[in-house]
Amino acid sequence: MMMTEQTSGVEEQGRGGDEGMGSWGVREQGSKGAGEAEGQGLTRSKSDDETTQNVDRHQPSPHPPISSSSLPPIPAQSIRLFISTGEVSGDLQGSLLIQALNRQAVHRGLTLEVLAMGGDRMAAVGATLLAHTSAIGSMGILESLPFVLPTLKVQRQAKQYLQQHPPDLIVLIDYMGPNLAFCEYLPGRFPDVPIVYYIAPQEWVWGDRWEWGVKLFRSDLVIKATKRILAIFPGEASYFRRKGGQVTWVGHPLLDRMQGALDRNSARLALGIPTDQVAIVLLPASRQQELKYLMPVMFEAAQQIQAKLPDVHFWIPLALTKYRALIEQAIQRYGLQATILAEPQAVASDSAATSLTLQAIAAADLAITKSGTVNLEIALLHVPQVVMYKVNPVTAWIMDRLLKFSVPFVSPANLVAMQPIVPEFLQDQATPENLVGAALALLLDPDRRQTMLAGYQDMRRMLGEVGVCDRAAQEILNLVVASDATIKDKT
Repeated sequence: MMMTEQTSGVEEQGRGGDEGMGSWGVREQGSKGAGEAEGQGLTRSKSDDETTQNVDRHQPSPHPPISSSSLPPIPAQSIRLFISTGEVSGDLQGSLLIQALNRQAVHRGLTLEVLAMGGDRMAAVGATLLAHTSAIGSMGILESLPFVLPTLKVQRQAKQYLQQHPPDLIVLIDYMGPNLAFCEYLPGRFPDVPIVYYIAPQEWVWGDRWEWGVKLFRSDLVIKATKRILAIFPGEASYFRRKGGQVTWVGHPLLDRMQGALDRNSARLALGIPTDQVAIVLLPASRQQELKYLMPVMFEAAQQIQAKLPDVHFWIPLALTKYRALIEQAIQRYGLQATILAEPQAVASDSAATSLTLQAIAAADLAITKSGTVNLEIALLHVPQVVMYKVNPVTAWIMDRLLKFSVPFVSPANLVAMQPIVPEFLQDQATPENLVGAALALLLDPDRRQTMLAGYQDMRRMLGEVGVCDRAAQEILNLVVASDATIKDKT
């Protein structure tokens, strides 16, 4: 069975998404823990006395008198944005975008107030969280059912707040299910407010071969609701243009972030890994369900690799700190020589150079990984990888036999060029034996490694140029300024 990550269902959320991939059902409500909010009330990264000045954003700033040296400075025009995303990857993409928006706003003499559904990274760069969604993630039909009501509650909170504090522009990032619900709700509630979809649902991967799925997921709402689609993949841009969308291809935002990542030698020095040690990074889960379906298979494969390569050491970065206990127990159960890496709490200075996850990837000889955005990070760091994914067997049967769902690839590393650059093992093919065979081939066969690295170079050329987030921010601010001018003309 072939799978891709999508989110569907009633106003609801997994690589969303990973940015590629979200869930087939409603996404889960994360539990509170390890620095996470539960989505009740608001979370700000700055104190109350630092809140945005109360300026009418739809009125021009008054012209200064000829002599104004004794007068206080004229306040900049204030713009209120609402950004909706979810999951770990959405929180990262949202934080990169907010930083770019702030840079571009300074150049234009604007001040920004950012309201968001997101996570700690977005809060750290100045967003006011209406709901904490970085831990809200599921993929599949049965997997999502327990989270319908909690997700509806989170969205209701955001809607109520926006009714009292209307935004000037709305940005939706990935997070297919909840953001498609917003595509239906927001245009009716805020008809004059432009909506931008940044990292659109992956309908572009399967829409041409599964038209019934477009109707099922109602992903055509993206075209109807948005003033602009900011595409990160060339295939995404061409697909939504053909469907009638107003599309700008900006490139992939990871290009910006990865500029600061450490190289192999620097990463090994930072983590204390000997230059001659075989290091494998394991990336089993950014969603709770993946601990159940992916981690046992991946860790059994690691156990078999360790039996063949006794000096190997495994590095396991945590996507969320709440997963530590289950991963520690699994390490002991499988007897792995492994080190867990936990990222510190998100701060505004969060960078690729200090990311423990990226350090572990850069230092590794091989990655064994779930499908998702992390596949592109691995590729951009020139590390060979083996990709896997599994869902509940009942979900897989429904998608395969009843819904006839299929896609050419699931890993973003393959989707960029629509070529099998990295091996993918899905559902019944995701076995320890298959993972071990592919992993040892990449570790021991230089030709296999070189072929994959050459594929990475081809893929990289299709991701665009550095400056992605600033290009996206410019498009967004151009729209909000144009909308503001239109409102003034009407009045």
